[in-house]
Amino acid sequence: MRGRRITALAVYEPRLRWRIPRDLARKVAGQRILRVGRRAKYLLLVLESGTLLLHLGMSGNLRVVPATTPRLAHDHFDLVLDSGLALRFNDPRRFGSLLYTSGEPDGHPLLARLGPEPFSTAFDAGYLYRITRGRRVAIKQLLMNSHLVVGVGNIYASEALFRARLRPGRAARSLARADAARLVRGVRTVLRQAIRSGGTTLRDYLGADGAPGYFRQRLYVYERRGKPCRRCGSPVRAMTQGQRSTYYCPTCQK
Repeated sequence: MRGRRITALAVYEPRLRWRIPRDLARKVAGQRILRVGRRAKYLLLVLESGTLLLHLGMSGNLRVVPATTPRLAHDHFDLVLDSGLALRFNDPRRFGSLLYTSGEPDGHPLLARLGPEPFSTAFDAGYLYRITRGRRVAIKQLLMNSHLVVGVGNIYASEALFRARLRPGRAARSLARADAARLVRGVRTVLRQAIRSGGTTLRDYLGADGAPGYFRQRLYVYERRGKPCRRCGSPVRAMTQGQRSTYYCPTCQK
């Protein structure tokens, strides 16, 4: 997409999580895409005079197709390019979004209060140790707070804590500096392995090439309740935290 010019934005269903603005097609038509980026779960298309913010929601996907390709059910908009291709958004649940900002994207209300990226230098042992001071919240819940760090969802939080040998229900403030260092390494390790494997398939997940992710085959604890820990053989346990399922090894994680 980089370097291509947008010839049209064709909106078939504007009622997504936030309604697609009626004047958005006029604003983006004729603009060139300078670069493509990401912040947390938002995809950023940086244009000559603004930035498009795309979010896939829970069930959305983007496909690059010839602009003349017949639409499928739940295809909601096409970003048509001068190459004759279109970036097509499909979302059965309509929790995705397409927004636009003329200012710096980091200043947009949806992005301004996000925490650091897990692979950035800002997310290190010192940072994690500092933000856990005085916090009684469970460490797994803290990891999933996007205002403190982005990109660590429910599955990867459980897996990172296993690698760091930390019990998910521990109070964040109880972590020592060495614990914080192990957890930073655990987060980065599990995310790096998942990215290499194409993500984790849960029902309707597909990669950009249409293939499912394969990291699920390498999970240590998630959805393995009652099965032997891959490290010590103890049965994996499960509990609920913040209405989400959490899995851990009672022997390996303290």
